[in-house]
Amino acid sequence: MEGLDAMGFKETTPIQEKAIPVILEGKDVLAIAQTGTGKTAAFLLPVINQLVANPTKGIKVLIVEPTRELAMQVDQQLEAFSYFCGISSMAIYGGRDGQSMEQERKALKEGAAIIVATPGRLISHIDLGYVDFSQLDFLILDEADRMLDMGFAPAIMNIVHKLPRKRQTLLFSATMPSLIRQFAKQLLQKPVEISIAISKPAENVLQAAYFVEDEAKMLLAKKVLEFNQKANRILIFSGTKKVVRDLDRLLTQSGMAVSSIHSDLSQEEREERLLAFKNGSSPIMVATDVLSRGIDISGIDVVINYDVPGDAEDYVHRIGRTARANASGMALTFINSKDKKRFKRIEELIEMEVRKLPLPEGVPQLAPSKSKPDKTFQKRRASRPKNGKPRNKSTKSQS
Repeated sequence: MEGLDAMGFKETTPIQEKAIPVILEGKDVLAIAQTGTGKTAAFLLPVINQLVANPTKGIKVLIVEPTRELAMQVDQQLEAFSYFCGISSMAIYGGRDGQSMEQERKALKEGAAIIVATPGRLISHIDLGYVDFSQLDFLILDEADRMLDMGFAPAIMNIVHKLPRKRQTLLFSATMPSLIRQFAKQLLQKPVEISIAISKPAENVLQAAYFVEDEAKMLLAKKVLEFNQKANRILIFSGTKKVVRDLDRLLTQSGMAVSSIHSDLSQEEREERLLAFKNGSSPIMVATDVLSRGIDISGIDVVINYDVPGDAEDYVHRIGRTARANASGMALTFINSKDKKRFKRIEELIEMEVRKLPLPEGVPQLAPSKSKPDKTFQKRRASRPKNGKPRNKSTKSQS
């Protein structure tokens, strides 16, 4: 409670309100809740409470995350929540030096109470023969749908086979495809299902899109960024590492302060670039979907979908990086002729038609579309104050 008070927690979110009592009852949980709903605290708080109430030796909790960034973030929140509790923990993920590997090995051998790990790195330790999970009480799989998308199902099952059968398993996922339900049946015992419906984008996210072919996207991105140069932070998502690198190079050559994150970078490079984006020294970030879920960075004014995401839910996750904590923001999407149907599915999910804007002067036009540019949006953009920060009331969507 001291930790929660120090962090300024006043009330629970819906996923916390529903999940925490069930977890404290010792039941398995299958929870569907998107990023930004407070699900990390929903599983960390009851687990920490149980460890404080029943302190014993050995590894008691294993939390599996799909990416290094998420593992780091959960570890940071864990450290904050348990600051006054004296609980040992260790984050285990790849991309670091040999000294980190040795620190991880020591924590696993000595039995740190809580382990937060990515699948590949954890298996590397397990294969060396010194990991003892015999005292484990909790297995938590976070962002399970993303782990399956990334092909981690065999690795997770490999880990599960090393764990005690008698344990409490908590599976958290942003979506519920049939594959997740099948996966849950293999891991959970009579789980309590908790579903927080995927929320629509916040009202204070001003959404718009451009119809533009791929060869004109670079030019469009440059013009959009020039128009929004007073924004505090701009996050650009692309589905491929090649486009991320190309866009980073183009914008840097144009004199913009840009950084990028993708899976080919070392962990040290990724941390440095993420820090530069957070502290504002590099206000433009180009990234793959590694940053679309679970990364909580405040002050992102604009999110640009350089391409239409593969899943409609991922659109909600991407644009959810802006307008956090009741702030306002803008989300722009570049739609080529092949992605029109895909974007239509996104509009069906969010139950609104996203405004389509005319391309800036000099950007080649896409083939004529039935969708008409929205003049209201243009008027609103023109009415933004000189400091570039949106007004809370005037930027709220009327949809």
